[in-house]
Amino acid sequence: MGTSHSKGKAMKGTVDGKSAEFTFTTTPDGPRLKYKLKDTGVKDTIEKDCLIGTISSKANNANSHIILYVDRPEEADSKKKSVVVPHYKSITATGLPKEFVDFSKANFLESLQKEHKQNASKDAKEPNIHIVISTLSGIGLAAPFYREIIKHILTAANLTEGTDFLTHFTKSAKTVTELATETWLPRANAGVAQKIILLSGDGGMLDTINSLLSAPHSSSYNPPVIVLLPMGTGNALAHSSTQTTDHTLGLSTLAQGNPRPLPLIKTRFSPGARLLVDEATREEELSPDADGTPILFGAVVASWGFHATLVADSDTAAYRKHGVERFGIAAKAALFPSDGSPPHVYRGRVSVLDSAGTWKEMERTEHAYVLATLVAKLEKTFTVSPASKPLEGALRLVHFGPMDGEEVMRVMGLAYQGGKHVEDERVGYQECEGVRVDFEEDGENGRWRRVCVDGKIVRVERGGWVEILREGRRCVELVAR
Repeated sequence: MGTSHSKGKAMKGTVDGKSAEFTFTTTPDGPRLKYKLKDTGVKDTIEKDCLIGTISSKANNANSHIILYVDRPEEADSKKKSVVVPHYKSITATGLPKEFVDFSKANFLESLQKEHKQNASKDAKEPNIHIVISTLSGIGLAAPFYREIIKHILTAANLTEGTDFLTHFTKSAKTVTELATETWLPRANAGVAQKIILLSGDGGMLDTINSLLSAPHSSSYNPPVIVLLPMGTGNALAHSSTQTTDHTLGLSTLAQGNPRPLPLIKTRFSPGARLLVDEATREEELSPDADGTPILFGAVVASWGFHATLVADSDTAAYRKHGVERFGIAAKAALFPSDGSPPHVYRGRVSVLDSAGTWKEMERTEHAYVLATLVAKLEKTFTVSPASKPLEGALRLVHFGPMDGEEVMRVMGLAYQGGKHVEDERVGYQECEGVRVDFEEDGENGRWRRVCVDGKIVRVERGGWVEILREGRRCVELVAR
């Protein structure tokens, strides 16, 4: 914000019908609004990183607005959990400084009001705004997050459940897949504009895009617009698309964001590859591509080696209760086996597809880490690909050869320092068009032939292969700041 006549000056108005005084200032940390009730002396400060947005009030007064914001979370709570539900607040105010209203206007939230009030008269079947609450994501905070915050925000925006939006609490791991296949895909193919607020981790987005790409798209296909509120463990997509740079846990994006195409990867597997489900107690077939090749789409990462192993090993109820710390626990188990042996050396031929369309095979056939990603961060502070920009669509490869457990931990520790691991001479880091692994692991149970795609685990058969490629089709749009 630039300087203005109201900067730092007190302005008269009301808060919830009571006389108040506002002070709007700009600071190195961004705009700040303070208010104080004249009669009671009650006051509060709304910082930029706690501000959700400002919407026009239902009141007849054109100068009346509702400010949505949260309290700054306690530092101790933030350190304990990967997701902390903030304390939600709202006030109805008149006489707000114009600079504050312009800065904080909840354009996306207000667009939901306008678009779907209009659509309600055209489509009498049911609303085209869907709220999906993934009850199993992360440590189970999606349901209270909806009840304590989202429901109140939608009410403030004059949106009514059943009339303007539908809520879906997941009942199983198939709920999102069924919704996307049976409802969102047919409507998208019919050209219907749909908005989906997804309270989930990366897995919810993966299920959505794979379902939407499970059948051909019509010429009228209208990509659903998705707001992702990070309720998972790693929340890589949300962290990398700047949904979590403030204290609102993506709520400011819901209010003020804009839709952008979500870049995708297509992971192709040799025949016989199987998706592991229910803590790897069952296997499922993957959907086939047009040529019959098993495929799985993603928006974050595809990996083999140490990363895939720790994600797969930690995908249990016992591990998930630890939140994001589950990855560190699994990492230590993989790098320092209880029998005192060194970490596993992954064997396979890795090839990289360059911009000229040529596959070039690495000289190294023994590996510790092979990871292709579209995003910068796999956790809030774990920067796996520092050169990646939000939603740019560039695919980057991070890889290194065998190391002892202590060295792997040291290299991974550098990733928590803004991605400094890519400066290590033993770490390969490059932009590419694709990656292929031809496995040379002979183990009968396939433990070392597991591939991770956005948290899902696929086990490849002996002598099999996997290819990771950029996917050009436009499937969904992600709301981002």
